[in-house]
Amino acid sequence: MTRPALGLVIVGLGASLAPLDIAVNVALPAITGHFRLALADVQWLVICYVLVYGSLMLVAGKLGDLFGHRLVFQIGLAISAVGCAACAAAPDWPLFLWARAVQGVGTALALACTPALATSLFPESERTKALAGFASSMALAAAVGPFLGGILVELWGWPAVYWVRVPIALTALALSVLLPSPKLEARPFDAPGALLLAATMSSLLLSLVFSQRREVPGLWALLLFAVSLGLLLAYVRRANRVAEPIIRPALFADPRFTIPNVLNALANLAGFSILLLTPYYLVNVLKLTALGTGIVLAMAFAGSLMGAPLSAFLVKRIGQRPTVFAGVACVGLGLLPLGFTDLQTPVLVVAALLVLEGIGQGLLTVAYTDIVTATLPPRDRGVAGSLSLLTRTIGIVAGASVLTALHARGAEGIWNMAGFLAGYRFAFVTAGGGLLAVLLLSLLWPGLWSSRPLTPPGAPRAR
Repeated sequence: MTRPALGLVIVGLGASLAPLDIAVNVALPAITGHFRLALADVQWLVICYVLVYGSLMLVAGKLGDLFGHRLVFQIGLAISAVGCAACAAAPDWPLFLWARAVQGVGTALALACTPALATSLFPESERTKALAGFASSMALAAAVGPFLGGILVELWGWPAVYWVRVPIALTALALSVLLPSPKLEARPFDAPGALLLAATMSSLLLSLVFSQRREVPGLWALLLFAVSLGLLLAYVRRANRVAEPIIRPALFADPRFTIPNVLNALANLAGFSILLLTPYYLVNVLKLTALGTGIVLAMAFAGSLMGAPLSAFLVKRIGQRPTVFAGVACVGLGLLPLGFTDLQTPVLVVAALLVLEGIGQGLLTVAYTDIVTATLPPRDRGVAGSLSLLTRTIGIVAGASVLTALHARGAEGIWNMAGFLAGYRFAFVTAGGGLLAVLLLSLLWPGLWSSRPLTPPGAPRAR
């Protein structure tokens, strides 16, 4: 494009539909009352959405590589608009859940191609700059989400958190004609492999979801996890036999590629403790108002807004891998001290630690996505971008299960506010300290954090 900044705004506008879903969290009490649900039932609102888009993310990225990132982005925006409108107008709970699933399909198609579209707007030498702009737009939407949700629910009720995204999706769709759409090389689509991979991800994510639900027998979660491993092995066998798999298993044979993926998932797992547990700490322990809680939580996203452009700067100076290392370290160093907070901890200290954690997430997101993007050939940019988004999703879903269990373990036998605080502190010490311990252990792998180029075995070279 002659005006890549405009293109980045269009891509960011479309991508914002996913982080704006945080506004739904604010509307959960109203949705529960409207449909007369038990508290446990409302969790399916999140499960249906995350399960669908997480399962389809890699497949959607591959579809973008084969048929055009702009086309798949446009289809995703159209489906997202329909899904959001259907959620807002749903007359009953079952139809609402089906609408959430449709919204998940749209999110997978639109979001999977956004990193590839962002990088296509700029010269290859400015790839990290494009990724920083994309990451900043996601962080900004995530920061705005809770405030926007509160205002919309207060003025127009819970359907407004869905209606508001319909014009956003349609505006991005109308402007998307300005995005580039280069002619693509004809390549086959591995439909059986796509089904295997989608089934693998859905069974894995569902096993993680079931592991945190008391009403579901633990054996079900274990069986689903075993099924996901079996499906993964079946996918690997097929991918090694076909010329054009969805993603090449050989990529993960090199620890210099695999470990950053794992650390991104773990950093998002640990970082989810802020959204899961910190609101209760701010309201029940520090006695902040709802507005004050929202402002303090927004500090983490403000940190991400600072960390994304800083990451682009550092990647140019010190390289991708040292920047990833610094990002993971900042996430851990932001979370670990939160495990030592109590009733007397100043709010400004908590806010500063959230900013540090957010800066770490911004550093990590841009530099890690740049590693994945640089490792895969240019013709697989959709798969690269969707992989970076998928590891984040896996980390968040796993975090809901792991962090809940950690909190329960820390609060075991204590049923008052002291019990909550004990569980809160145990969860943060374990999450932050565990992340730092894994990062330090990774130093034992020779050359892992050096900046030499990575060429995984089996990866096709760009033509």
